[in-house]
Amino acid sequence: MADDNGSGGFGWFLAGLGIGALVGVLYAPKSGKETRDDLVAGALDARDRANQMYAQGVEQANQYVEKGKQVAGEYVAQGKQVAGEYVDKGKEYYDKGRSQWTQYVDKGKDLIQNQADAAKAAVEAGKEAYVAKTSEPTSVA
Repeated sequence: MADDNGSGGFGWFLAGLGIGALVGVLYAPKSGKETRDDLVAGALDARDRANQMYAQGVEQANQYVEKGKQVAGEYVAQGKQVAGEYVDKGKEYYDKGRSQWTQYVDKGKDLIQNQADAAKAAVEAGKEAYVAKTSEPTSVA
């Protein structure tokens, strides 16, 4: 059988208190005023006990809330740390990709410049060859 921590037990406590008070009234050899005073004292005692149990419940609930806040704060801190690590890795990969891209662009510029220089040199060589060929005296046979 499950052990209830006060919710069912408190109800049984109040029921027992009521039954005990009824039996006490029926079998008590006291006067009406004494019996009423005893009932009032029993009711006040029951109220004090109920208030005490309520205060304990509130205290325990507050402890659970504080524990929950603490655990949640730890999870938030861990999440921030993991997110920061992923951001750092992302920045690292971005910088690496950017530097590689810059290297490829520079190599492309160098290749284009070399090809342009080679084309200029070929055009100049062609011009010189043309000039040399056209300036030779032609013999007529």
